[in-house]
Amino acid sequence: MTPQRVTLITLGVDEMARARAFYEALGWSPHPSSQPSVTFYQMHGSVLGLFGRADLAKDQGRAGADLGTGAMTLAQNFETRAAVDAAWRRALDAGATALKAPEEVFWGGYSGYYADPDGHVWEIAHNPFWPLAADGSLTLPEPA
Repeated sequence: MTPQRVTLITLGVDEMARARAFYEALGWSPHPSSQPSVTFYQMHGSVLGLFGRADLAKDQGRAGADLGTGAMTLAQNFETRAAVDAAWRRALDAGATALKAPEEVFWGGYSGYYADPDGHVWEIAHNPFWPLAADGSLTLPEPA
């Protein structure tokens, strides 16, 4: 059986310095084991990695492949709508591209989307039906 978990998410980037500067402007701190060719960010129980797009394709056994973006969304949930708005402003100030400003959504929450400088899509949301733990982690509640 394969465990139901994700331990590492790796984003292919075109310019490591630009990508690293973006995430640092969001307030993220690179892990000390980061190197010039790869940057790691320790998250709650998993790691986000930044790796050169061409190097990532080669590592996947697909040297020369044109790795795309936008076909998946990374998401951060926040305790309040105000926290979503603050994260939105910080991302745009850091150089994100606005895709959809935060707004009330059909499922009863509040969310918006932006793309990082390499086109990776992030959703920022407040879901009143999914309470967050004190450390910001999410465990889905059992149905009523």
